Amino acid sequence: MRTFDLTPLHRSTVGFDRLFSLLDQVNSVDTGATYPPYNIERTGENAYRITVAVAGFTEDDLSIEVKENGLSIRGDRKVEAGKNADVLYQGIAARAFERRFQLADHVEVRGASLANGLLHVELVREIPEAMKPRTIPISAGSTAPRVIEARTSAAA
Repeated sequence: MRTFDLTPLHRSTVGFDRLFSLLDQVNSVDTGATYPPYNIERTGENAYRITVAVAGFTEDDLSIEVKENGLSIRGDRKVEAGKNADVLYQGIAARAFERRFQLADHVEVRGASLANGLLHVELVREIPEAMKPRTIPISAGSTAPRVIEARTSAAA
């Protein structure tokens, strides 16, 4: 029997919690992290936060774009002109990146902030009133069913 690695799909979607919880139970395969590392957190019943580690990037180096049901975070660090230092070892990645996330229906980006090398993107799922579950009241009528009397005419 084949197993399918759905972890990359799970890591790049927000708002599909129930679906991926079921898929995780069926197929629990873990893959390594990619650049840049990130977290997806649930901060409330309908609120989420994506945190991306962007050490060395400034606000001018980063761009966030929402198109249809996709969120794209791009980073392109500008090389400082006139810097003549010889780097003996470079462990801090300075390469450009693009990270894409698939958003569920009705998930909106509320804002983003950059602090201490972490980019926080706040998301909220707002379900329209027409799609929210509603309770239908049951009226208490008479308990006895109504009987309609019908007379049959005898054929001559």
